[in-house]
Amino acid sequence: MMRAVVAVAALMLAGCGSVPQERFYSLSNGLGAPATDAARTTLAAPAYYIEVPAVTVPKQATRNQLVVTTGAGRVDVLEQERWVSPPAAEIGQALSLAVSGELGTVDVFRAPVPDQAPVYRISTNVQRFESAPGQYALIDAVWSVRQVGSQQVLTCRSVAQEKVGAGYDELVAGHRRAVARIGADISKAVRALAGGNQPAC
Repeated sequence: MMRAVVAVAALMLAGCGSVPQERFYSLSNGLGAPATDAARTTLAAPAYYIEVPAVTVPKQATRNQLVVTTGAGRVDVLEQERWVSPPAAEIGQALSLAVSGELGTVDVFRAPVPDQAPVYRISTNVQRFESAPGQYALIDAVWSVRQVGSQQVLTCRSVAQEKVGAGYDELVAGHRRAVARIGADISKAVRALAGGNQPAC
């Protein structure tokens, strides 16, 4: 009898040990970070600033789990593969880092700025956020740039689709590249506005 109890207990422990571990992914982890502590420095005040308010995403992309396309019209929600924060926050932070890094400026959303300093507000509405492991990562976004205090607004659309290899690390890397491409489009528009030129999509 005792042997049977021990055997059952061992099976239960083995079952518990086989529960899959959750894995967490980020679109912005490491972006813009100095390589070492010695690389840290205080940057001079930029000629202008950016402001990246919260990004909006489709309802199906609001959950922390990775939502992947597995066939025509079918998606799977992966309980063990998760974003470290909701996709809207991940995309917003990654975009902020991409644009501020490209332009050599600072995102001052909800932060005070020096008097008379130009600030360019970047609003982003992600209309599609698609993940197809082994195939592609896609971000389709409508974004606008406007200097705070001005009525002039530039509204554009960027569709960034990246081929990806097998595995979720590759999928996340594809989304990072897609964010970088959209950030480059936005940066080009901000740079044109800051230079007094007429920007175009």
